[in-house]
Amino acid sequence: MGELDVVTGAFSYTGRHIAEALLARGRRVRTLTRRPPDPSHPLADRVEVVPLAFDDSLAESLRGADTLYNTYWVRFERGDSTFDRAVENTTTLSRAAKLTGIRRIVHISVANPDEHSPFPYFRGKAQTEEALRESGLSYAIVRPTLVFGPEDILVNNIAWGLRHVPLFLLAGDGRYEVQPVSVRDTARICVEASAGEDDVVLDAAGPERWAFEDFVRLIARAVGSRAWIKHAPSTIALGAGRIAGLALHDVVLTRDELDALAAGLLVSHEPPLGRDRFDTWVTENARLLGRRYTSELARNFAT
Repeated sequence: MGELDVVTGAFSYTGRHIAEALLARGRRVRTLTRRPPDPSHPLADRVEVVPLAFDDSLAESLRGADTLYNTYWVRFERGDSTFDRAVENTTTLSRAAKLTGIRRIVHISVANPDEHSPFPYFRGKAQTEEALRESGLSYAIVRPTLVFGPEDILVNNIAWGLRHVPLFLLAGDGRYEVQPVSVRDTARICVEASAGEDDVVLDAAGPERWAFEDFVRLIARAVGSRAWIKHAPSTIALGAGRIAGLALHDVVLTRDELDALAAGLLVSHEPPLGRDRFDTWVTENARLLGRRYTSELARNFAT
């Protein structure tokens, strides 16, 4: 049997693809998860399942593993799921990994983290990176831009809106850029980063950069949308997103997410490590994109 690795959230999005990449390489996988898996999930009977609890049981949950792949984070604050709590929990996880003798942590961060950022998401990611540096563990920090792939939320829901709503609003001039990276490339970069002992920081970014308006129009063409794509002030676009969220019982878009997008934080300034082209992928998967709305609250906050 292969060596054991731990992946937080192997039944979530990025974590699932990391787990699948490890299994394909003959590794054994244990996942720490906040919710028990659906028995029909493709990984339900292929990985060892342990509850993710940030308490005295955490070290024992990591025991015997070679590498820890940490995907744990929160997209936005809700209830007691705050960015400060996420930073505290990630620090606890790093300490438990050190105590248990984990050889290396591969930590999934975000492009352009900054401890002085006005956005708590990016500020919190910078704080978790610093906690990892101070842990004394061998680490690889992987910083994805905008991740796309099967069962993603962002691209799917843009496609859903373009299929089902007659008017699609772009905040501002739409010239701010995104640099999509496939979840498959992200998983590969993470698994490859587990080798060696040197501490590294890597951007996971795809080979293309798109103005956001061009990104949306590409999706629209792929799915055959007839929606009017129009520019609007940020306040109007955000208000429309809030109304849609009420109708869908979800959080469609937050003010911080919109402002971070407009600030160009979803691009990398390093040579791209991703290989998959977004335009090719969206064309090949257009038939399935946006057929059903995917709820962030249902996926990550349901009890």
